[in-house]
Amino acid sequence: MRVPDVISAEHPALPGHFPGRPIVPGVLLLDRVVAAVLADAPGCVLVGFPAAKFLRPLAGDEAFEIFWQREGELAAFRCLIGDTLVAEGRLQLRAIAPT
Repeated sequence: MRVPDVISAEHPALPGHFPGRPIVPGVLLLDRVVAAVLADAPGCVLVGFPAAKFLRPLAGDEAFEIFWQREGELAAFRCLIGDTLVAEGRLQLRAIAPT
């Protein structure tokens, strides 16, 4: 799957994350990844991040794309700006029983 995204330079987390050269905090980028993956995985919840690696800073208002592929209870993801890898890793999901 693929989802284009942008995190506003006005997001309240950016000014304190390296004053003078604000970048998107990794946790905010991961939040977007989790939201994209869970939107495509009804009935699942996030239970962990077996791996996450950040390779390039992401600035506010910088367009990027989230790519992921589910493999059972794991979802491998990559965040890219064009051909440049920003972050990659895996999410661990768990199916929840309907109530």
